[in-house]
Amino acid sequence: MTTSGTYYYGTGKRKCAIARVRLYPGGSGSIVVNGKPIEEVLTWVEWRKRAEKPFELIPSVANRFNVVAKITGGGISAWADALRHGIARALLVSDPDLRPELRKHGFLTRDSRIKESKKYGLKRARRAPQYTKR
Repeated sequence: MTTSGTYYYGTGKRKCAIARVRLYPGGSGSIVVNGKPIEEVLTWVEWRKRAEKPFELIPSVANRFNVVAKITGGGISAWADALRHGIARALLVSDPDLRPELRKHGFLTRDSRIKESKKYGLKRARRAPQYTKR
């Protein structure tokens, strides 16, 4: 796997997870996350499928790139979605003609749903203390 030379960069986000993705052209299609193969990091098959969706959508680029990603924050499920977002953005940098197809399937849209902040006087964001009559 080549990790030197030119690459295409994309940043993906989901909840608190941030994925910094590099696509190296001329690769075999391997995906490395935080220095480990994707199978060790995203152990559930559904997470791996979710992360690899942009390559399934556009089969012509599937085995042309090696993916090297650094992911921080969040949980494992958010990692999968952040990786998908980062791969889609990096593919867009490599070939701007892919924009309509990636946009149609929603891979370029950042999922803005995050945890709501806690409010004063409450136990959580909306959970009030238990009411006692006497």
